[in-house]
Amino acid sequence: MALTKVTKSGLADNSVDAAKLVDGTVVAADINDGTITNAKLAGSIANNKLANSTITLNGASLALGASASVLAFDWQSVVTSNTTMVSGKGYFVNTTGGAITMTLPASPSAGDYVAIKDYAATFQTNNLTIGRNSSNIQGVANDSTLDTTRASVVLVYADATKGWLYTNESNVGEFSPSYVTATGGTVSTTGDYKIHTFNSSSNFVVSDGGNSVGSNKVSYLVIAGGGGGGGDYGGGAGAGGFREGRVSTPDFTASPLVAPDGLTVSAQTYPITVGAGGTGVGPNASPAGSNGSNSVFSTITSTGGGRGGTEAPSTKAGYSGGSGGGSAYAASGGSGNTPPVSPAQGTNGGNGTPSGPTGYAAGGGGGATAAGGPAPAHNVAGAGGAGASTEISGSAVTRAGGGGGAGGGSHHGQSYTQGAGGSGGGGAGTPNPGNTGNNGTANTGSGGGGNNLNPGPQTGGSGGSGVVIVRYKYQN
Repeated sequence: MALTKVTKSGLADNSVDAAKLVDGTVVAADINDGTITNAKLAGSIANNKLANSTITLNGASLALGASASVLAFDWQSVVTSNTTMVSGKGYFVNTTGGAITMTLPASPSAGDYVAIKDYAATFQTNNLTIGRNSSNIQGVANDSTLDTTRASVVLVYADATKGWLYTNESNVGEFSPSYVTATGGTVSTTGDYKIHTFNSSSNFVVSDGGNSVGSNKVSYLVIAGGGGGGGDYGGGAGAGGFREGRVSTPDFTASPLVAPDGLTVSAQTYPITVGAGGTGVGPNASPAGSNGSNSVFSTITSTGGGRGGTEAPSTKAGYSGGSGGGSAYAASGGSGNTPPVSPAQGTNGGNGTPSGPTGYAAGGGGGATAAGGPAPAHNVAGAGGAGASTEISGSAVTRAGGGGGAGGGSHHGQSYTQGAGGSGGGGAGTPNPGNTGNNGTANTGSGGGGNNLNPGPQTGGSGGSGVVIVRYKYQN
């Protein structure tokens, strides 16, 4: 007869293990509740024998026995102004009063983390900028922008290549690239970039400010009007101030004066002012002549070029401006980069010769990258300073040259030699008495050339008008 039952007393402790049982022969219903103690189960049931062998943590499946890190945030009081974040902290940010920049921690280590939440559902109206603080964000060396209502995000630092990575994001529209869209001026296209050229005052109208994944910054060139040339042994005029900014991801060769970044734009109208060139000085300072006028785009103002000096009535010194005007004899050239900005917007004008019995040559006006030349001899005038070249408009163009001084002349039969205009459109001075100085080239911001000896109705050359150019990425 087969053995069908064995009493508990018939089995020695530990004599029946899993290998002695046919799979499925002992089910839960065969075991009385509480008859098997925890001590008998320890180590005997593998995780994969359980009905549920994983748990879910932060939306991810985690096997039993595995390990994971849980980000615990120290949430701060509501933030209403620009703040530098600290790893491990969470920030409720209220942009009701205006846009706010939250700057990431400096010198982060792998695993550092921060959290941001739109407190008042206003990120779309007043954007939140995440300042990268010298680290990449999502592998890109740009600040990031949260511009959707009720956005929230956790950023974790990975390494120097990717920098801070977004995790656990909600209502974050930034991952879909958006690009600057605008109208105004004369529009041209090169590759993925739009170029708006303003040769006269108008408006740059932005209908979409884009985002940092696509584009939300513009490169710019703002050149003021050049100054008017001096009369009566007149100095060459200074070029209008030359200010350029290029978005930090370069896409063209800029001038040596370029600022390290462009300007962030938003959906609004930006008035554009293109400065006129100054008028030249007439005989006996009638007309008196003038500096060039300022050019303006957004927060960038370039100063008009300085007027050239003239013998009569004793206004011999060159005038200060974006670049300084050259002086008549026995005086100093005007100061450039006035008022001062960085990078400098221009250079100084050149000095005329000392007063003497053999001639009175004038100095050249300052250009964007080189100072006006001093008069090298009593009958040889100084040349205008060189302008600056940039490819912001799609090809290399040089602008903002200084005007040349008048070829001061001799009362003793010597020849007259005028100063050449500076590269980029500077007007040359005149070599003979009574000749009008040459004008600076329009829309280059170059200075006018100086006029020579009175008498005559002629005047110093007029300065060239300025220009404003805006460039941005409009597609990928």
